[in-house]
Amino acid sequence: MPRGALLALPRNVSAGALVLAIALPIVFLHVNYQPSLKAGPATVKLSDVMVLAVALAAVAALRTGHLARLRPGVPVWTAAILFLAWIGAETLLPLGSSHAYPFRTHVVTAGEFAVYAVLAPAVPLLVRRRADALLVLGTLIAWSVAATLVGVLQWCGWEIAAGWGQGQREPSFLGTQDFAGYSGMVLAIGLVSLLFGASGAVRKAAWVAIVSGGIGFAIGGASSGVIGLLPAVAIALFVTVRRGSPRRAAVVAVVAATVLASLSVVVYRSGDFGHFFSFIGARHTSAAASKNIQTYPQHTLLAYIGLRIWERHPIVGAGFEASNDYATYGPELPAAHRRFPTVAPGAFPTASRSFGVQDLYVQTLADLGIVGLALLTALFVAGAWPAFTAALSAIAPAAFPALLGLVWLVLAAGLWSAQGIIAGIPLDAITWLGFGAAATRTVDWSA
Repeated sequence: MPRGALLALPRNVSAGALVLAIALPIVFLHVNYQPSLKAGPATVKLSDVMVLAVALAAVAALRTGHLARLRPGVPVWTAAILFLAWIGAETLLPLGSSHAYPFRTHVVTAGEFAVYAVLAPAVPLLVRRRADALLVLGTLIAWSVAATLVGVLQWCGWEIAAGWGQGQREPSFLGTQDFAGYSGMVLAIGLVSLLFGASGAVRKAAWVAIVSGGIGFAIGGASSGVIGLLPAVAIALFVTVRRGSPRRAAVVAVVAATVLASLSVVVYRSGDFGHFFSFIGARHTSAAASKNIQTYPQHTLLAYIGLRIWERHPIVGAGFEASNDYATYGPELPAAHRRFPTVAPGAFPTASRSFGVQDLYVQTLADLGIVGLALLTALFVAGAWPAFTAALSAIAPAAFPALLGLVWLVLAAGLWSAQGIIAGIPLDAITWLGFGAAATRTVDWSA
């Protein structure tokens, strides 16, 4: 297969891939800009409806004989079922305790989190040929261009879509953390495409992804994104160099784009880093600054509370989302105030204000115990390791989605270090789409 042949312009698209492509812009849209319907404790958003439409398209693909496409992902599907089943069980376990537990609220969250998991098997079921892949990836790139344009306008001072103000981190129409994550996801599309030798119009699209994704990644300003992006790109470079496929110019471009995007975030967040250094005693802070909520000291404080909750419930945790409930975190507040006397009072949760743990891994320990963390780790390993081996050894058509999915998973793993469990957000979609791409091996790149 000639260089760049696996990434050529599409000729025809399957109906299932079209459904997925239509759903993606809505999935990557903040809830504030979606119509919704209140149904008891549940709120049904347009993105939920679109995910269900993707699920129906995936079921239709199964009915037409595409079950074999799921076989490479059996370890992922097994680990995902076990992890989601444990979450379901953890909505029931707290009911036998003496603490108040809002079961109806948390079981709805668990259900929505599980619904988004259907995006994973939907990828190998619906993306079956080259035209399908290019439509889906092209949709992600086009939506990124729109998101980055809004973000740039917000950064310039335009008061649109709840921007944070001129020169600040901006949310675009996703939210700051999710804007950074989605932009990193699109940046990865461009970087991996270059490493696989994209040519012609597809190479131009890859550069659009790099520019749009890189700018959005910087404006989103998520340092946790850098934590995920750097190892993700390092893995991509290692794999493609071992395969002997990348041109030297592509490697230079990938490294340069990654370094530029990462350094931009570091410069953007330099003030927050300075506050954190003051917090740990490495530099002096003013009395006025200590009265304001600072990002990293608050994250440290919330993680401390989460770990104390885990110490009380080490094996099975306090229950799914229980770390968000005052009945669970309230007893830990006196110790937290003693441990962090210099942190602004407003950074602490109260009976009427819950910040959550804001770290997937610590929250998993607090809510689901060591069993939950083991299942979460198994899920990521089940997705990442087969994708890594396939990216190294498979022929190019199977290696491309495997490596792209692996890069998305590593990026998401970094982003989750600053995000607690919230169902139905773009980071959920990035993660499950990463699992799906990582398990895709049978795209017909000739069709």
